[in-house]
Amino acid sequence: MADPAPLVALALDAGVGWPAWLYARIGHPVGLFARIIAGCAARWNRAGAPPGRRRLYGVLTMLVLVVGAGGAGLLVSVVARQCGGAWRWVLPGIAAWPALAQRSLWQHVDAVAHALDAGDLAAARVAVAQIVGRDTVALDSGGVARAAIESLAESFCDGIAAPWFWLMLGGPAGIWIYKATNTADSLIGHREAPWGPFGWAAARFDDLLNWVPARLAGVLLCLVAGRGWRTLWRDHGAHASPNAGWSEAAMAGALGVKLGGPVSYDGVLADKPWLGQGGPADRAALRRAMALYRRACAGLWIVTVGGLWLG
Repeated sequence: MADPAPLVALALDAGVGWPAWLYARIGHPVGLFARIIAGCAARWNRAGAPPGRRRLYGVLTMLVLVVGAGGAGLLVSVVARQCGGAWRWVLPGIAAWPALAQRSLWQHVDAVAHALDAGDLAAARVAVAQIVGRDTVALDSGGVARAAIESLAESFCDGIAAPWFWLMLGGPAGIWIYKATNTADSLIGHREAPWGPFGWAAARFDDLLNWVPARLAGVLLCLVAGRGWRTLWRDHGAHASPNAGWSEAAMAGALGVKLGGPVSYDGVLADKPWLGQGGPADRAALRRAMALYRRACAGLWIVTVGGLWLG
C-alpha cells in the first residue's frame, strides 16, 4: 500500500492550517530554524572575515540545518514504522502538516482581495505588505493586485508544490530539509550586506531543491488554466531567479496580464522585466488568480490520491 501520509498532511493543512492558538502555545518549526540560523550567523558571519571563510561557515550553517531537520524527520518515520502498526502513516502525516501553506497563503491573499473589493486601498496596502518585500505605501490598486498575484504564484511553488514534492519523495525528512533550506534562503540567501558569502550556500541549495518543483508548478498552473504555455516558455527566463519565473510567467499567461515590471525596495527602484504581454493586473485578475490557485492545489490532491490508489 502506498503511503497515505502526504494526504493526511494536505488535509490537515487545508482544513485547519496552523491555528493561531497552536502557534501561541508551541510556535512553529520555522521559528526554530530561524533561531538556529540567527545563532550561527551571530557566531560565524563576521563582516571583517575573509569571504572564503564566511562562505565556509555558511555551508556549515546549512549542514547544521539539514542534518537537524532531516534527522528529526527520519526519526519520526522510524518511530512510526516501529510503533505505529497499521496506523504508521498518521504520525508522519501530522509531522509534515506544518510545512505546507495552502490555507495560510489563501487567507493572506484573500485579505488583500477583500480590501480591494471594499475599495479600501489603505487596508489593501497593509495586507499585501504582509506577503511581499517591496514598498507598498504608494501602490495603487493595480499595483497591489499585481504584487498579490506575483506572491501567490511564487508562494504556490515555495509553500505548496515544493514541500509536497519533497514529502512525496522523501517523507518527513524530505519536506523538513526543504523547509529548513527555504527558510535559510529567505533569511540569509541575499547578496546584499551583511549576508553575501555567508548566504551563498543557502541560496544555491534552495535553487537546487526548487528546480524540479518550480517547473512542476508552472506546468500545473498552465494545465489547470488550459492556457499560458507560450508565456511560460517565453518569459520564465526573464526573472532574476532561476526558479520563480516559472510559476509567475505561467500565472501571467494563464490570466492574460502583465506581471513583474518596475518595483521599489526601500525607496530604490528596481527595473525588472515584464512577464506576459496582456493588460495590467487588477482586482478581477486577482480573484481569477485565486481561483486558479485553488485548482492547482486540487491538482496536487488528485496526484496524491492517484498515487495512493495506484500503490
